[in-house]
Order: sequence, then structure tokens, then C-alpha cells
Amino acid sequence: MINARRFWKERMREHTKELSRYTRYIFNGHIAVVMFFLLSAGAYFYQQWLQTVPEDFPAGLIVALVFASITSYSPVRTMIKEPDLVFLLPAEFELKDYFRFSLYYSYVVQLYVIFLAGAALGPLYFTVYPELGTDHYLAIILLMLVVKAGVMQSNWWMLQERQPSIRIGYQAAAWIVSAALFYSAAVGALLFVVPGLVLLSGLVVYAWRVSKQKAGLAWDLLLEKDQGRMRVFYRLANMFTDVPHLKSRVKRRRLIVKLLTARIPFSGDTTYTYLYRITFARSGDYSGMYIRLAAIGALAVWFVPNMMISVIIGVLFLYLSGFQMMTLWQHHRTIAWLDIYPVSFEQRKEELIRFLRQLLFFQTLIFVVVFAVQMMWAGALLMAFGGIFFSRLFTETFVRKRLN
Repeated sequence: MINARRFWKERMREHTKELSRYTRYIFNGHIAVVMFFLLSAGAYFYQQWLQTVPEDFPAGLIVALVFASITSYSPVRTMIKEPDLVFLLPAEFELKDYFRFSLYYSYVVQLYVIFLAGAALGPLYFTVYPELGTDHYLAIILLMLVVKAGVMQSNWWMLQERQPSIRIGYQAAAWIVSAALFYSAAVGALLFVVPGLVLLSGLVVYAWRVSKQKAGLAWDLLLEKDQGRMRVFYRLANMFTDVPHLKSRVKRRRLIVKLLTARIPFSGDTTYTYLYRITFARSGDYSGMYIRLAAIGALAVWFVPNMMISVIIGVLFLYLSGFQMMTLWQHHRTIAWLDIYPVSFEQRKEELIRFLRQLLFFQTLIFVVVFAVQMMWAGALLMAFGGIFFSRLFTETFVRKRLN
């Protein structure tokens, strides 16, 4: 017999230890300072923008979309491991308490997203709907807690359904109903809240009936979902420290590879130039992160009204991109045959520094274009000089020192 409670405590202890092991590197790094500055600047300009927001601004729609997305995305962290598919599968009927605790844990750890979203959208909601009052908004938050619990339970039942199309369709339906429910509550149309709750209850009952028609848990699906969420955390931690057991997904991405390698001459001196570029293109850890940071940085530069603050934010995003792309240096550390390349350590280092500098120059160009589109020529000029100066300073001092 398996003691499900004790087994849960052991897995929980291992899981907490694994998270804390890498979390301390994340919050002790330079990124924490940068993020604090970005959040402070964002809060300041958000407060300034609220003073000019029009009365017909669709705050109810924004609240509904955000709240529906938060409640609809309700994954269950089971902490399943690969050997469990062999050793625990026969004892599935003894693990009801284990999975019940998994539901409780998943619900509690996701509450912070609800409270953060509620705190962030609260000032906007009170500005557009002052007549509804604080109690009404708190009632919407309470409604979120109830809907979150129901959707998480139903998502757990739907994990027994192996057809991806059915699961995706169910999640889409839950999101639509939740969005309509929260929109009705946000704008004060309380008559439509009850039908929304009835429809959502019907979806929960449907998920329950699906679970009753299945023979047992889809252990392989639970493992796949859990590993996918941990992979996201490991990618984040890998920006700050070495994560040996991180499994990277590789995609061919022929077009990007062709653009990055078309002008590289066929020479021994460009061995690592080619290697770093195709690694950047094909690994989801680098190109995807670089594109997201460039896009978010461009949006921040576009929407921040103060030119100097926009330039500073642009430089901060250059720092974030450069800091995260530095992990290219360790990407192939476990491949022993790279050591037989007749390429010196200094040349390998110089190739990475040159590639990082080119990436930062290109991101600087994106930010300069954003300023130019807004006809802010002084900002474009400052961004160009500031970005180029920072890119060279960052690669020649910080990066070079780290690589040594």
C-alpha cells in the first residue's frame, strides 16, 4: 500500500527544493534590478495615463479578457516523473489523495496571478466605473476565485481525454463563457451573470461526465504537461545559471538559418560563427526570447511618453537581451567533439562577442525605427548613439570578463 499523503509530502519537498535552488539565482541577479526599474517606470506612467483616460474607454472589456484568460489557464502541477509511468500506474487507485493535494497546491500557487491582475486593473476600473464602487470590484475578484476553482477541476477531468481537439475546444468554450461572464459583471449587467454561471456549470458537468467515461488517468499526458511547465522554468533559470538537465527543443527554421548564414565564408576561421548562428536560430531558448524582448521593448519605447525614459528603457532591454544571449557560450558544453576543432579559445570567444554585438546593434536599429516612425528624431539619434555605445561597452567589458 502507498501512503499517498507521505508520498505527496516527499514529492512536494523535492519540488520545493528544486525551485528554490534556481530561484535564488534569478532574484540575486542583475535582472531583478532592471525589472524593478521597469515596473517602477511602468507604474508611474500608468498612473499618469489614468488621469487622461476617456470615459468611454473599454475597461470592462479589458477586465473581462484578462480575467477570463487567468481563470481559463488553470494547469495542475502533479510532479509526475518518468519512472512513475511504470511503478505507479498499477497503484493509481491508491493515489486519490495525492492528486487531490495536487489540485489544492495548484490552486493556491496560482492565486497570486489573480491578486496581481486585480491590483493592476483596479485603478483603471475605478477610473472608468466610479459609480460601481469598491465592493462591486471585490465581488468580481471573489467571482474569479470561484470560477478559477471550477475551471481547474474541470481541466483536471479533461486531462483524461486523449483527443487534443476536444480538449482545445473545451478550453476555448470555457474562455468564451468566462469572458462573457466577467464582462457582464464588470459593466454591472448582473442579469447576465446568472446565465453565464449556468453555462459554466454545464461545462464543468460535461468535463465530469467525460472523466467518468474514461478508464483511468492519462499518465503520459500528465507527464508531458508537467515537464513542459518545468521546461519553461528551467529556461528562465538558465538565463542566470547553468541548468544541466535542461532539454532544449530544436527546430529547423530554414529561412532564419539561411538569412543568418548566407554570407559566412567557408573557412575554418568562421567555424564558431556558423555554429553560434545556427544555434541561435534553431534553439527555442534564444531566437524566441530575443524576438519577444525586441517586441516588448519596442512597445515600451512606443507607449512611454517621455523621450529620455524611452531611451533608457531601450537600453535596459538591450541589457536584458545581451545578458540572456550570453548563455550561447555554454550551450554546447556537453559535446566533447567540439574540443577537437582546430580553433583557439580566443577565437571562439571573439566570435561570440562579435555575434552578440551584432544582435544588440540590430535591436538598437529596431528601437531607432520606432522613434523615427513617431517623428521623434532627437530620440532616434539618442537611441542610436546610446544603443551603439552600450552594445560595445557591454560586450567588451561585461561579456568579455564573464567569458574569461
